[in-house]
Amino acid sequence: MNRTTLSLIAGTAALAAVTGFATLSTPDATGTDTAKAAAELPVERTSLMCPAPSISDLAETSYTSFTPVTKGTGGQGKAELRSATEQSADGDSGDKGKKKTEKPVLTPKEPGTPVTGDTSGGDTPAILGTAEGKFAPGWALQETTEVAAGIGRGLQGVNCTAPDTEFWFPGASTAADRTDYVHLTNPDDSAAVVDIELYGKDGAIDSSVGEGITVQPHSSEPVLLSTLTDEKQENLTVHVNVRSGRVGAAVQALDDRLGGDWLAASTDPTPSLVLPGVPKDATAVRLVAFTPGDSDADLKVRLASPSGAITPAGNETLHVKAGMTTAVDLGDITRGEAGSLILTPTDQSVPVVAALRVVRGKGADQETAFIPATAPVGTRATAADNSAKGTTLSLVAPTRAAKVKVTASAGSDGGTAVSKTFTIKAGTTENVDAPVPSGLKGTYALTVEPLSGGPVYAARTLAATEDGVPGFTIQTLPDDRGTVAVPEADQDLGVLQK
Repeated sequence: MNRTTLSLIAGTAALAAVTGFATLSTPDATGTDTAKAAAELPVERTSLMCPAPSISDLAETSYTSFTPVTKGTGGQGKAELRSATEQSADGDSGDKGKKKTEKPVLTPKEPGTPVTGDTSGGDTPAILGTAEGKFAPGWALQETTEVAAGIGRGLQGVNCTAPDTEFWFPGASTAADRTDYVHLTNPDDSAAVVDIELYGKDGAIDSSVGEGITVQPHSSEPVLLSTLTDEKQENLTVHVNVRSGRVGAAVQALDDRLGGDWLAASTDPTPSLVLPGVPKDATAVRLVAFTPGDSDADLKVRLASPSGAITPAGNETLHVKAGMTTAVDLGDITRGEAGSLILTPTDQSVPVVAALRVVRGKGADQETAFIPATAPVGTRATAADNSAKGTTLSLVAPTRAAKVKVTASAGSDGGTAVSKTFTIKAGTTENVDAPVPSGLKGTYALTVEPLSGGPVYAARTLAATEDGVPGFTIQTLPDDRGTVAVPEADQDLGVLQK
């Protein structure tokens, strides 16, 4: 992601703005500087954006908000979700930045308990959410949509995302049976300017239409990929680059025959990738990879199963040409067992991005979901909108064994939180028997916290069968970035004399 190098002073100021205040301590009597370790403090403000859920009149959409209880947050704070609405841009009238008054979509009441809201139809707008104080650290927001029939029918789900300046989406398509949109949502008071670049099997696709797209303040812009190029390509990598401002971005991939789902952004380009949580009953798995650099990438392909790492026959390695999208069909690679795909360099380390398209079911009863490469759980990660049935939590420890605590929150309408501890063996994936709140009413959240051992990656699958069609959606669980390191600063009045 794009990052600007800041001076020490500016960096400290930025951290203070996010997390509170950096501590200023009086120099000791000797006048010597004392280095102090950075303190891990809860973030004090979080913004999340949910894209417009569907264009189908048959769509039924639910929103679930959840903030895990975090020490050190104090008792104050608030959070709410509102529909994205354009603001007046008439600077001469003095009304610039004036928002339309509207009722919040939902308003969380207390950390530790989910809050839900719902809507129906195909004209639901994008949603902008802001959480402050005790609601900000680890805030998770899930948008889940059921579409009964038509293009993209099935279950579609997405973790509402924080704004950023760069996104990679391997796995998009402009094929005849696909209708893919890039949803761009701007949470800020000024317009954002965005470039959308497409990369196919032969490299970059020439298109000036995707350059300089303006996303107005507090609004969302769905961009149909087929309007950016006349080329029909089965496998594409979409690069969203923000020239000015920041946006939330996600790809909605809708198929005429295979249902559809949201494709979340891959983790930043890196030489080694983990794609967790391939369903054990997957009937078709396609790997799509891309390297944005000038060098080709050669990757070792392994499947982390419950019994250990397996090398798929016929797909032991993957060669990814620089600047070109590479796709390979892995078939029913899991063969009835939980699995996660692990990609590592065979020799030279070249940063790549990747995603999986996963199909369940057979014949006319097929449905699709996507698994992007993701970052590890880190300190903590949360998946909202779980039910007593139809939820699968997948954990993988690619390098070393790990001990993990999983907590089921209280239910949105009642129930008591419950925790379990699991040990995941090195190089394995397990679909764990995740806890369910006692006396559950409504939906609940699952929070994953590694306790010891190596890095852990996680994914949550929601499944709901409608008229025999196995609807499902998969969300990965990267670190929730609920805390940030804030260095303690020593007071130095000498800078005022320079």
